[in-house]
Amino acid sequence: MTSIRILFIADIVGKPGRRAVRELLPGLRSELGVDFVIANGENAAGGAGITEDIVKELLNYGIHVITSGNHIWDKKDALKFIDRYPMLLRPVNFHHSNPGRGWGVFTTEGGHTVAVINAIGRLFTGLYDSPFDAVDRVLQELEGVPLRILDFHAETTAEKQVAGHYFDGRVTAVIGTHTHVQTSDAWILPGGTAYITDAGMTGGLDSVIGVKKEQAIQRMVQGLPIRYEPSNRRVGLEGVFLVADVDTGKALEIQRIRRLIA
Repeated sequence: MTSIRILFIADIVGKPGRRAVRELLPGLRSELGVDFVIANGENAAGGAGITEDIVKELLNYGIHVITSGNHIWDKKDALKFIDRYPMLLRPVNFHHSNPGRGWGVFTTEGGHTVAVINAIGRLFTGLYDSPFDAVDRVLQELEGVPLRILDFHAETTAEKQVAGHYFDGRVTAVIGTHTHVQTSDAWILPGGTAYITDAGMTGGLDSVIGVKKEQAIQRMVQGLPIRYEPSNRRVGLEGVFLVADVDTGKALEIQRIRRLIA
């Protein structure tokens, strides 16, 4: 049996998150023997959106595919440059007129083929097409590609869990993103799909979902119109590490990752 080792880096928040990737990813790749790296980068630019320079920066750090979510268009230039970067994904269930693409098939340095799909939930996020129907259509296109990683970017735990069970046995992993708080339910579902409700976040972990906690307190407790800024306290990287069977696409292992910058 041949296996592949995949690292998924949870939502990168601002400059502190990019710093965590720069400083911690090389050691993680060496320690875990990582073959392929995926990261959610929709908050990589100041905590909201992504720029072309940051796409290049993250790719230079060794990330192979960048997924996103509802903040992908927060930096309007993304509408113009996304088509030049097939490794930068936006949710597959965005309207068909949106630029970019919601999935792709990629080849690792070892010659293995990995499909990455990005979808966004609909509960409390927006008026998107059904993520379940959209991913179903993609899976029909992926006959012969057993390794399939789904970033399911959603607000509610229930919708993420539904995605896990609905796609169990048809994808290698369903990895929840968006809420920035790492959950304790990393496990392999009965059909062989690795699952976690939320992979966490990468950036200032002493924060409120990545932003300075003092600002979040002022907005939520005092009702002041505070502009959020990324926290740079207790900077670290969170995510999940996967091992999967190359031939079947079944997950063999999933473990939560958290590393702090010393």
